[in-house]
Amino acid sequence: MDRETRTFAERHFRGLRGRDPCGASPTPDRVDFIEKPDSFSYADFFKGYLLPNVPCVFSSAFTEGWGSRRHWVTPGGQPDFDYLLQNYGDVVVPVANCGVQEYNANPKEHMPLREYISYWKEFIQQDYSSSRGCLYLKDWHLCRDCSAEGVFTLPMYFSSDWLNEYWDCLDEDDYRFVYMGPAGTWSPFHADIFRSFSWSVNICGRKKWFFFPPGQEEALRDSHGSLPYDVTASTLLDSRQHCSPPLEVTQEAGEMVFVPSGWHHQVHNLEDTISINHNWVNGCNLANMWHFLQQELRAVQREVSEWRDTMPDWHHHCQVIMKSCSGINFEEFYHFLKVIAERRLLLLTTETGPGEGEGNEGAGLGTQQAAFDISRIAEVLASVVAHPDFEKLDTSVFSPRPEELLQQLEELVATTASL
Repeated sequence: MDRETRTFAERHFRGLRGRDPCGASPTPDRVDFIEKPDSFSYADFFKGYLLPNVPCVFSSAFTEGWGSRRHWVTPGGQPDFDYLLQNYGDVVVPVANCGVQEYNANPKEHMPLREYISYWKEFIQQDYSSSRGCLYLKDWHLCRDCSAEGVFTLPMYFSSDWLNEYWDCLDEDDYRFVYMGPAGTWSPFHADIFRSFSWSVNICGRKKWFFFPPGQEEALRDSHGSLPYDVTASTLLDSRQHCSPPLEVTQEAGEMVFVPSGWHHQVHNLEDTISINHNWVNGCNLANMWHFLQQELRAVQREVSEWRDTMPDWHHHCQVIMKSCSGINFEEFYHFLKVIAERRLLLLTTETGPGEGEGNEGAGLGTQQAAFDISRIAEVLASVVAHPDFEKLDTSVFSPRPEELLQQLEELVATTASL
């Protein structure tokens, strides 16, 4: 990030203060296609798509050097089953059954990749049908389970990735996934975890995307307030008349889709398809994540409200339930902010050479990006510290104490204003 982009971003967020971070914003009438890597900078993406929170598609030229596009795919553009079996056959992977609805998702089982590929081959031979159903390998943590060296290169546009930075520091988990499945496999209507951004690259095959901007999903809720499982179902035609038509994208092999924060979407594989996908959070959607977590806690509190006066440590139990349902609670969110903040503090308080992080934009974390990150953490942490439910946590064991970290960040925001 350069100085001009940081100034642009900080001005943008000053203009949003006091507004719902997940509120409706102007919706584009189409999804832009970015063709040439040489003429599209990090600043172009940041200003044109990340800050406005709108989707775009990058051409296959952006991923042409990826090893997976060479090795995982046959010359005819099909999944190279032999290569995948030889290199990953014994890895146990999660597999969803697209033909079975479990709430608004699909039930999953685990099996070795070689068993899934055997199923996939039979599915193709049987004219894309099977008594086992339509099975889709989803959420395989390739980077966690195996070496991903040479498989892909993280695009510089998505390099400010706090979610995976945090989990890498803990060495416990990640939000980097491989999906693969035959034509007809699909992902039901959803918005991404924690209201994260995501990106998705087709290693081979084609996908059909249906995008709904934040807020439009409300018109699709049923009488119980539930969101639909399948927005293409004929039973939803009446509901869809009350919102704008979705933005539709057909993603070709090698192309890369940027999915903005809070956009509900549904995705169908039109051909036998393999994709690599990451979820990520940074300063641009941090407030969206915090807003989402507050909504999740309120939902838990509503569900167990009848025990509020009789259950000891009711507020603590709400946080425990929230973490089991959502994967994170207020305490862990604070630790997430703390880890990222401390890494940025270290960078900004360590002597750096003149202009470091300026000319080599997107290739690494520079001082301007770090200063921007600190300003975003400080603003969100101030809201966290003041939240009545956060105040009920025992923060005496936190190091540093939230108020101390906030003061340190706010002092640094003031001193880096002219950086």
